[in-house]
Order: sequence, then structure tokens, then C-alpha cells
Amino acid sequence: MAEKFIIEGLAGKRELQGSISVRGAKNAVLKSLAATLLFEDSVTIGNVPGIEDVGILGEILTDLGAEVSKKDDTYTIATSNVHKTDLSDDLSKKLRASVVLSGPLLARFGKVSFPHPGGDIIGPRPINFFLDGFRLMGAEIAKENDRYSVVAKDGKLHGAEIFFTFVSVTATESLMMAAVLAEGTTKLRNVAMEPEIVALADYLVSCGAKITGAGSPNMTIEGSGLLKAGGKVWRTIPDRIEAGSFLLLGALAAKELEITDCDPMHLEMLIELLRESGAEIDTTSTSIKLRDAQSAQFRSLQVRTHEYPGFATDLQPPMVVYLTQAQGTSSVFETIWGGRLAYTADLNRMGAKIDLLNPQQIKIEGPAPFVAAELESPDIRAGLAFLMAAAIAKGTSTVGNIYHIDRGYEKIEDRLSKIGLQIKRTSA
Repeated sequence: MAEKFIIEGLAGKRELQGSISVRGAKNAVLKSLAATLLFEDSVTIGNVPGIEDVGILGEILTDLGAEVSKKDDTYTIATSNVHKTDLSDDLSKKLRASVVLSGPLLARFGKVSFPHPGGDIIGPRPINFFLDGFRLMGAEIAKENDRYSVVAKDGKLHGAEIFFTFVSVTATESLMMAAVLAEGTTKLRNVAMEPEIVALADYLVSCGAKITGAGSPNMTIEGSGLLKAGGKVWRTIPDRIEAGSFLLLGALAAKELEITDCDPMHLEMLIELLRESGAEIDTTSTSIKLRDAQSAQFRSLQVRTHEYPGFATDLQPPMVVYLTQAQGTSSVFETIWGGRLAYTADLNRMGAKIDLLNPQQIKIEGPAPFVAAELESPDIRAGLAFLMAAAIAKGTSTVGNIYHIDRGYEKIEDRLSKIGLQIKRTSA
């Protein structure tokens, strides 16, 4: 039966308090799971979040022939018996990140076949950046219906110079991994610089890869052959999107809130914007504390999403909920995904004053009291934003289609309950 969340709203009061810990990063662990295809021995990954997307990618790896075992929050993956290179239609279409398997598979086996990836519906998500890169590395590509077949001409990829006309995180990661097993040197230009990419590169380098420039716009990878983990545990970095979402929720609904097991350096843009808005925030190397928020009057902001280290597009929906309660006129310009503001119509049903100026820009007048509503989660990030909206509303809200929320946030109702939110999961 379909599950949903029922949330008792705080009617604008700031009553949440305590501490909430951050789990491993969804956008890091999915790529580390894919990277196990680069290893001749087994890889152990720690601090793995218990989310649906991890389970799906684990199923895909198992379907390819990998041995996947789990104990608590630690996974061990051995890919020595992988010989299948055709990604399952049913599994891959559940998960956008499945496309990141294409690079390692192609580089290791000389061929890969996969459907156009699925995932959240938040605007067009082309994969031509992957395909163009593979061509430059010596692959031939055919497409039949909704499926791509990619074959390295002589069974092996070769180093190439690749310039990204659009900064893509997943394409950066997939081509970086492919280059580890390619012959020769690959130079990637105008690439993404997210912390998840740096963490991935650092671990691969510790296991024998030759990668320089991760975290900068330009990377160089020398083909080095299959890697060896040698028992080194790959610890997943904290989820900066989860940490940022908790911080925004705290500003909306908490007296004080401490976010633990995180890295504030990954959230510098958000923290500075909130300080500009009037929030009092203290940080340590592993925590963020929001102080004296109970009676604070937060000011409006002008926000523009941008590739890291700019303001993350995945934090845009929670930020919009925050801005509905800020004093004055705010604006948000979504520069990454063209269809990512559609969810704001549901916030308007709850009382928000949001004008959709065009598919990528909105104007927000605040503060606007929220009333409860029945909502359906359209994607991972908007789904969590709906939980935040329900938390500040007057009355009892329901949020359905919570499969999307489970894809990105481990047992979110348990963790939010511990800081005082009345939220429960039920079956319809």
C-alpha cells in the first residue's frame, strides 16, 4: 500500500530544538558504488545512508554479476565476476545516477548498453555530454528506441582532451572513472568541482589511480589499469544537501538547532546567505549551530543557483520555503534545471505568495502564513521542502508519494521526531 507522512504543523511557532545528525551523501555514495567496477579486489564503503537509491544501485550491480554484501551502514562490493555489460531497463529507469555506471563498464569491458536514465522529473537532463566524451575517447555509439549501445573501437578507450560546454557533475564523474582505465592521458576541461567529485578522486588516487586537478575546473587522468583497494575503507562524506535542508528547517521552525556530523565548508554559500538574512550561526569543523532563532525576523534574499561552490540547485526548494517566511520581496533564479519550480504551485495553495515569472524565475513576498494541505511529493528535494512547509503550517498536512523522499533521506520521520516535529508514516 502507498505510504504517506502526516505532519502536525507548528502554525508558525519555532519550537523544534536539539541536534540532528547528517548521514552519508547520496550524491557521493552512488558514485562510489559505481566506481567499484574499476577494482580488481573488493571495496568496502562505510557511512552508507539507508536510502532507496542505494538499494536500487546495489540491485543493478548485483544484476551485472557483482557480489554485494551489507552490514549495518557498511557495504562490501566485489566486481571480479562481472561480465554482463547491459544495464537493466527496469532498474536503470528508476535512477538517474545509473548512467554513471556507463563509464566504468565501457572502460573495463570495451562496451556498454543502457537505457536513457530515469529519476526525478525536474527538467530536461540530456546525456550528450557522456556520449560526446565517449566518442572522443574512441567509442562508437548506436541508439535504438530508448537504448544506447556504446562500443570501444578496438576494445579499449583512449585518452582524449574533452571540454565541457555545460558543467555536469555526473558526466565529470563518469568520464573521470572511464579515463582511469583508458590508455593514455585524458584531460577534462570546465568540469564540475563538487566535494563529492574530490572525495571520489581522492579515494581512487589512494588505490592507484593517477588523477590531478579534482576540485578545480581542469583535471588530468593518466590511465593506470585496474585499481586495488587493499582493505582501505571508503568512508562516505556527509550529505551537504541534507545538512543544508536541516539548517533551513531550523531557521523556519526551531528555537535552536545543532546539525552534527557534517562539513560546514561544503555549505559556505548557504551559511553566508542565511547570515545575510539575519540568522545567527556558529560552526565547528563538523557541526553547524543555529542560535536564538525563536524570535528572529529574517530578511528577504536574492538567490541564484549555480554550480559548486555556488548555491546548490538541490537546496533551492528548501530555500524557497524559507523565503516565504522572510520579510520583504525575495527572488530565486534557477539556472540549472528548467522545470524545477513547478512545485511552487502547491506552496501557493498553502498560503505562499510566489509569482512564477518564467519557468526558471520566481518572486516571493513574505512572510506568508501557511495552512495545511494534502500534497504529493514530485521529486526528492521538493518532497523534503513539502515536509518543511507542512512543519510551519497551521493544521494537519499529508505528504504522499513519499517514495521520492525515501530515495534521498534515511528514516527522515524518526530524525525529525527527535527534534520535536510531530510526523508519522502511515499506509493509505
